[in-house]
Amino acid sequence: MDEQKEEQGWPLRSIYFYLTPECNLACRHCWIAPTFQNVRTAEKYIPLPLVSSIIRQALPLGLASIKLTGGEPLLHPGILEILGMAREHGLEVNVETNGTLVTPEFAEMLAGAERRFVSVSLDGADARTHEWVRGVPGSFDRACEGIRLLAEAGHRPQVIMSLFRRNVDQIAPLVALAGEMGAGSVKFNIIQPTARGVRVHQEGEALSIRELVGISQWIEGSLSKEAGIPLHVCIPPAFRPLGSLFGAGGTGCGRCTIRSILGVLGDGSYALCGIGETTPEMVFGHAARDSLETVWRKHPVIGEIRDGIPDRLTGICGECAMKGVCLGSCLAQNYSGSRDLWAPFWFCERAREEGLFPATRRIGPG
Repeated sequence: MDEQKEEQGWPLRSIYFYLTPECNLACRHCWIAPTFQNVRTAEKYIPLPLVSSIIRQALPLGLASIKLTGGEPLLHPGILEILGMAREHGLEVNVETNGTLVTPEFAEMLAGAERRFVSVSLDGADARTHEWVRGVPGSFDRACEGIRLLAEAGHRPQVIMSLFRRNVDQIAPLVALAGEMGAGSVKFNIIQPTARGVRVHQEGEALSIRELVGISQWIEGSLSKEAGIPLHVCIPPAFRPLGSLFGAGGTGCGRCTIRSILGVLGDGSYALCGIGETTPEMVFGHAARDSLETVWRKHPVIGEIRDGIPDRLTGICGECAMKGVCLGSCLAQNYSGSRDLWAPFWFCERAREEGLFPATRRIGPG
């Protein structure tokens, strides 16, 4: 692939800023496992001048949006300034937060972005359940207050619930609570067997494939008709009706956009995504030393991904009719578990082993 074709075909559409490797909660399932700090301001974070430099280098490469995540992104002492940078350049802003540090000032500043999306994690309809997941007393009330502050500022935040065996009976009550607080949608995440999530699976707190498929069908079927707000379950596209992928209200949940994004870790390193925190070989350079354009156009791993996906996917992913949409679901997750970029997604491979992979979505290797 020549440089001109690469530039036209694979613009850098989004930067995922993992603003700090620290978090003020201790979530039992976190796939990044940041350092727990019971503080309101991070000790380690990407310096503001570096954030500005990265954005300015990315603009001529096609940058249209930034995602602010972590750790907990609101621990960054310059979070308002970063929102100001996005506003200055007309960038879409996507914020993933646990909600406990949301302030009226943050909510109002975010509202100034021309295009924005904010999600808040809430894992139960009561404090006991949510705090069992999140590990810090008082985090439920603070997260709910954060959602309300965002709603009062004109946002329609998405609530994200991670599904455990312990909280599955609170799905419907949580949907009702989210609607009452002004949320615009609820997304349900499955527990990935990575970092802290490995122990969740080992201890039997993660739901089985059969349970997750059944719950997904119930949520996107009967519960969604009663909810009053859109509901989305992040299981792979092969297990979901086409209407939930391409119809009104679809979020693209389960689609990998890895060919058009780049991660920046809390120390300023360029990486595949947050997985770079635990897999040094997925770190591509450092923003203080390396040209973003050179990393984006020349790094061999990035080039391998562009050239290989989806045709080099193996196992059930190589045989799936949805591989052109799903692109392996999450290459970072696949690599984390196998040290192979082209390994199949664990959920789908386990479903195949258990005879649960939909026959209508299987076309054989191609």
